[in-house]
Amino acid sequence: MTFGVSQSAPVNHWAVLGLQPGADAATLKRAFRALARRWHPDLNGNDPHAEEQFKAVNEAYAVLSDPLRRQQWEAGLDETAAAAAGLDPFASGFPHFDDYLAVLFGRQRRAPADDRAVREPASAGEADTTAPRRRGNSEVAAAPAPPPPVASNGDHETVVDLTPEQALNGERLELELEGGTAVEVWTPPLAGDGWRLRLAGVAPGGADHFLHLRVRTPEGLRIDGLRVHYQLEISPADGALGCTVAVPTLAGPVHLRVPPGSSSGRLLRLRGRGLERGGQRGDQLVEIRLVVPQTLTEAEEALYGRLQQLAAEIEAGA
Repeated sequence: MTFGVSQSAPVNHWAVLGLQPGADAATLKRAFRALARRWHPDLNGNDPHAEEQFKAVNEAYAVLSDPLRRQQWEAGLDETAAAAAGLDPFASGFPHFDDYLAVLFGRQRRAPADDRAVREPASAGEADTTAPRRRGNSEVAAAPAPPPPVASNGDHETVVDLTPEQALNGERLELELEGGTAVEVWTPPLAGDGWRLRLAGVAPGGADHFLHLRVRTPEGLRIDGLRVHYQLEISPADGALGCTVAVPTLAGPVHLRVPPGSSSGRLLRLRGRGLERGGQRGDQLVEIRLVVPQTLTEAEEALYGRLQQLAAEIEAGA
């Protein structure tokens, strides 16, 4: 059983939409609508790879929903020449999501809403924050949410370890599942740590089997598309007073200045320290995590006791 395409075909449009080959038109449209909303740039802040994913989803639907283009693609012909020719339908920007679906499916656009500004809560005290940028009439800011989790069914799951390069470009996997079922799978480009891919109906009894992608480095870096995530553990004193620490990156360790007053959950950005693809490079996000020692010396216990006393006095005075 084969999921994906051979090395000679650089893009598997079925895999881009998360479908098995031959899915009917209704299933194709449902998958496209869901992924178009998932990756539409207006709904993904300044995620550097959302635009590329959105274009891939749009291209996959355009090919699979058109009988002629689909026949060309399935035959391995170069169907991009007729569609591309240097033309990018999104070269002048991306339409609002509702406008986009209205034109695509021939529907009348809904009444405009006051949600043209797409905002997400900013992480507390991000170290190197960029000002919101505009796309058409929309202001976009903050980081995108990770892909929604896929609920696994029972024990039908396989953990697949990928290197950052394999996750970036997509990887061909040959797996033997329980019951002796052999499958060939192409992981999607720009995959991330924690993603789950569903192989429909391949588990015993016609159940689904899930591939849990794990994309991490020995230094503790987690990969998600072009971005790199790292959790930095520091002491409460370092968080309160600030410190300079060595942080691993894909290109080697760098020194990072943690500002005073940094609490757990604060995100610090290392620009350009992520992965690069198609001329775009992601950032590395460092999440602060304050760690309290499990055991204290007498001197430490006395200091923490004094801090606790001071906090109580300040609260009482307020």
